Amino acid sequence: MQIGQDTDTGFWIDNTAHRAFLRHDAQRQLDVFRQMLRADGGFNLPSWDGTPLPDAPQELHTTTRMVHSFALAKCFGFADCDAVIDAGMAYLWQAHRDTQHGGYLWSVARDGSAADASKLAYGHMFVLLAASTAKEAGHPDADRLLADVTQVLDIHFWEEAYGLYADEFNRDWTPFSTYRGMNANMHGVEAHLAAFEATGEARYLDRAGRIIDFFVHQMAPANGWRLPEHYTQDWSVDPAYAGNPMFRPAGTTPGHSMELGRLTLQHWDLAGRKGDTAPKAARHLILQAITDARRPDGGFAYTLKDGQIDRPDRYWWPVTEAIGALAALIKLDRNPQDEALYRSFWQFAQSHLIDPDHGGWFPELDDAGKPAQHQFIGKPDIYHALQADLLPLIPHLSRAAASV
Repeated sequence: MQIGQDTDTGFWIDNTAHRAFLRHDAQRQLDVFRQMLRADGGFNLPSWDGTPLPDAPQELHTTTRMVHSFALAKCFGFADCDAVIDAGMAYLWQAHRDTQHGGYLWSVARDGSAADASKLAYGHMFVLLAASTAKEAGHPDADRLLADVTQVLDIHFWEEAYGLYADEFNRDWTPFSTYRGMNANMHGVEAHLAAFEATGEARYLDRAGRIIDFFVHQMAPANGWRLPEHYTQDWSVDPAYAGNPMFRPAGTTPGHSMELGRLTLQHWDLAGRKGDTAPKAARHLILQAITDARRPDGGFAYTLKDGQIDRPDRYWWPVTEAIGALAALIKLDRNPQDEALYRSFWQFAQSHLIDPDHGGWFPELDDAGKPAQHQFIGKPDIYHALQADLLPLIPHLSRAAASV
């Protein structure tokens, strides 16, 4: 199906053919990942040809993102989502949930034992997101999951003095590091906005706003609109930190700036659109990231140091976040320059990342622009690319699950 024509007048998010393409690509992704549901309620991940990869410990963000993605798709009217949602919700409660110490285990082996019993804020934010979207989709167990994870976040992760979330603990909640990070808090904004949309409880909106205030309105302008990722226990920037090469790479990660810029607009919309500070900051954050990280041959470099490309690796998810961010800017202000960027990102995705034969998106490209399997094996995620399809379809900056 044609993604859209350069000769189309107006804006693609308003274009019938482009909107049909978005739903078509979303359906193909759902068809691939739906087949990964196992008999025990867990999920495998798909190889490039759509066959399941061998069993491996199931990580919390895999389970939660599957629930969120299929629940969001159900809200958009896609069929045959319930089996995945039901299985994922049960797996969260019965396998990931730690009945001894509370909270949710990072990964679970096929036999149900803990493969990695760490308690990570990053994973718990996705539990909150999954519970919130499942509630929007009408799942009967959403409220208990939402209440449980909210309590865990309150008791163990929230640092009231800073208005931010701590990152990581052992299974019994003893600390094993003093690391503090932007990534978990950014996904905290995402999850808390979803929880506010699902419940109307102001505490979720308020906490999202406090996180945004620190990163977008304090740290970004103080650091050339490039967000520091890593911090010490007192939330001082830790420029020398280098952790997990995927989840905590050294330097700054432009894709996160695009994502947080979009979330800043969502929060501003939900909070009553007060003033123009948030939209200006969001635009600055998004466009700085695009300017810094966009490679001449398309796509985005993964990380920067001092504003210069450090890791030039091209992954799929920054492209999806650029699409979502530009769609949000276009909804706010029909700007032709934003439209040109939006079209170029989709054209790159169609020519390099979207699998025309089996559906889904290839997660990384080599230097020649061909799909590669260096950091990732198979297709590790539906969440980013599905949202790139669905978020441009809604007319507003917020309430995706209730807008269609």
